[in-house]
Amino acid sequence: MSRILAVGIATVDIVNTLASYPDEDAEVRVLAQRRARGGNATNTLVILSQLGHSTAWAGLLPQEPDAQIVIDDLNKHQVDLAPVQRPLAGKLPTSYIALGENTGSRTIMHYRDLPEYDFSSFDELALGGYDWIHFEGRHVSALGPMLKKTKQAGIPCSLEVEKPREGIEALFGLPDALLFSRNYVQSRGYALARDFLQRQSFSRPAFVAWGEAGAWCRSSRNEIHHAPAPRVRVVDSLGAGDVFNAGVIDGLLNALPLEKILAHAVSLASAKCAREGLEI
Repeated sequence: MSRILAVGIATVDIVNTLASYPDEDAEVRVLAQRRARGGNATNTLVILSQLGHSTAWAGLLPQEPDAQIVIDDLNKHQVDLAPVQRPLAGKLPTSYIALGENTGSRTIMHYRDLPEYDFSSFDELALGGYDWIHFEGRHVSALGPMLKKTKQAGIPCSLEVEKPREGIEALFGLPDALLFSRNYVQSRGYALARDFLQRQSFSRPAFVAWGEAGAWCRSSRNEIHHAPAPRVRVVDSLGAGDVFNAGVIDGLLNALPLEKILAHAVSLASAKCAREGLEI
C-alpha cells in the first residue's frame, strides 16, 4: 500500500440536475439537487483511497459550518486530514453546478473567498513518509518551491495542469508526471491531444484526458499512446478528470507500462461517467 499526499482544494458542490442546459434568460425547474464535497485534489484522493492506497490531503479548510461536509466525506474514505490548515476566517470554496440529464455534461460556477495553501504550510510537513505527492496546478508562485522541496526529498510527484495560469509552464520540468486537461490543451491553440503532445519537449510522461475520445500520453522517449473510451451512457461527468488522474497515479505507483496505465485510467473515468458520485 502506497502513501499519497495531494496538495489542492476541497469545495462544497451544489449540484442541480436539469432536463437540459437552459437558454439564457430561461426559467427552468430543477429535477434534483444534492450537496457534496468536491475539489480536484480531494476527488483524486477519494478514488486512490478506494483503490487501496493510504491518502492524505494538504489544503485549507476554514472553520465554518460547511467544512463539516468535507470532513465527513474524507473521514468516510479514510483520507488523513492532519496536514490541513484550519484558518478562522474565510469561506469554503463553493461550486454551483448545472448538470444536464440529457447529456450528463456539467457547467460549473465557482465562488472562492479563501487564500491558497502556501509554501510555508507545506514546508512544515514531514514528507518522508510519502511515496507520491500530487499537486493541483493552482498557486504557481508557491508550487515552484513545493515541487523543488519534493524533488530534493526524492519523492516522485505529479502535477495536474487543468487551466492556463501565468508561469506554470516553467514548472513542467520538475514533476515526474504531467496531467493535462482538454481545456488547457485547447487554450494553447491545439484541437487535438496528439498534436499537443507531439509538439512539446517534455522529459517525463505526459497525459491528456479527452472525454469521450479517451486519452493520450507521451512517454519520456517520445512515444505516443492512445486509449479509446468505451461507450457509456453518461449520467454524471463531474469529477471524471480527477478520477482519470487517480488512475494514472495508481498505475505509475504499480509500475505498469504506459499503455496499461492509460487504459486503466480511461476505464475508471468512463465507469465514473456512467454513475453519480465517486464511489467505485
